[in-house]
Amino acid sequence: MLYLRLCLDKPHSQSLRDEHRPGHRAYLASAADKIVQAGPLLAEDGSMVGSMIILEAGSLREVEAFHEGDPFTSVGLFETVKLVRWDRHIG
Repeated sequence: MLYLRLCLDKPHSQSLRDEHRPGHRAYLASAADKIVQAGPLLAEDGSMVGSMIILEAGSLREVEAFHEGDPFTSVGLFETVKLVRWDRHIG
């Protein structure tokens, strides 16, 4: 099953994102077999405002565990998080 993880950063948190980006990227690399698509969400000026990941997982619980293991989660980067099952229709 596919799941979408949509996260919006807390305001004024770019320095926190920058500081923990290497750990976040290493974490994503360790789960590359589960990641279908991923990337940052950008404001019109190009600054990062969040993250989107589409994961292949057996259950929502598995996605929750993945989310909890992300360094961005553990340092409190995100203001809003949505974890939902996704049904791909196109692409």
